[in-house]
Amino acid sequence: MKTENPKLLNLSAAVAAREALRAAGKRVVLTNGVFDLLHEGHLHSLKAARALGDALIVAINSDASVKAIKGPTRPIQSETERARALGELAFVDQVVIFGTPRLTAEIRALQPDIYCKSGDYTPDKLNPEERQALQEVGAEISFVPFLAGFSTTARIAQMKAEGKL
Repeated sequence: MKTENPKLLNLSAAVAAREALRAAGKRVVLTNGVFDLLHEGHLHSLKAARALGDALIVAINSDASVKAIKGPTRPIQSETERARALGELAFVDQVVIFGTPRLTAEIRALQPDIYCKSGDYTPDKLNPEERQALQEVGAEISFVPFLAGFSTTARIAQMKAEGKL
């Protein structure tokens, strides 16, 4: 059975929705990641990101992009499964899947008011191309507190060690 996910938008639909939010005077927050196995750390970061503005757009890496970044055994869940899980969260307003190694085009298209990453990132750890795009669109860059002890990679390693994967 295929389930619906009204929050999953292609980039052009997300841009149109973003323009409507801008016209209504709403501040839009953009964040991105793999979100392979949604865990407490993800939920903490996403909720904190949403609190920074009026709407939260979550851009997730496509399956091919995840394989390139994380290796041939990832993702555990498909892009549509990951998008569906994120779409079920009340504090996530839109989900966009991106297939390139960098979020640069999406940043330029969506023109977020705020770009947010977890506190395990720093300005120096941001990709220079993405940072440049954020500066071009005038986005504020924010880092929400990192909730230590939660990692998808570590959880997968633990599951493998326990013979559960």
